[in-house]
Amino acid sequence: MSRKHLSANRSYRDAIHPASGEVGFQVVVEETDLFVIATEDISQPVAALVRKLRGELKNHILFHPEFLSSLDSLPMDAAAPAFIRRMLAAGQVCGVGPMAAVAGTIAQEVADHFHTQCPDILVENGGDVFMHSTRDRTVALLADPEGGASVGLRIKAGQCPLALCASSGRIGHSLSLGTGDLVCVLSRDGSLADAAATALCNLLGSKQDLEVVVEQARSLTSSGLLGVFAQYEDQLAAWGDLELVAVD
Repeated sequence: MSRKHLSANRSYRDAIHPASGEVGFQVVVEETDLFVIATEDISQPVAALVRKLRGELKNHILFHPEFLSSLDSLPMDAAAPAFIRRMLAAGQVCGVGPMAAVAGTIAQEVADHFHTQCPDILVENGGDVFMHSTRDRTVALLADPEGGASVGLRIKAGQCPLALCASSGRIGHSLSLGTGDLVCVLSRDGSLADAAATALCNLLGSKQDLEVVVEQARSLTSSGLLGVFAQYEDQLAAWGDLELVAVD
């Protein structure tokens, strides 16, 4: 089981228990803090890959400082590394700045890179998850860190590879213009899932906005969005290719 929420406090990771034949380990490189479940300890090569990605990202920002600060989408840069182009594309689709997609993008880059070596690999990056899995999983949705999780998503092996990216207007350090407890987006594209979670959570300012969030999520289907879960206080909304389950 993997639990996810948005918080600078990573204590939620204490509840993550790798399945039989899997190991869990943390990789921290500067501000990037990953928790990885895989079929073997690949922490050193994961750290090396993260350092490489961060170096390319910082180099791009050095020459394009607006990439770091813009809250609006930016033009495509054909000369940029592929993962940066994916962030730009996701921002364009969702109407947000490219850095809104950074956590989901890094999670996918790591999971995809090591998937051949580790057929089962889940990468959690500050509440955003990308997974390759040969077995079914349950991801608990933790909108209230003090109250615990009561709702989760059942992810079947056949749905993978899959991204589950979350945004909150109440917890966590990421910028959100909304006030909702949680928006979680499912997509096979980690960049899109992360950018969409931010964009949809920006719309969630009251319980009445839950319908707006669902309708906007539907409009992103052609871009690759598979499903959305949204919570505002005691009201929930869900749409798409997802299965809600109760969790302990």
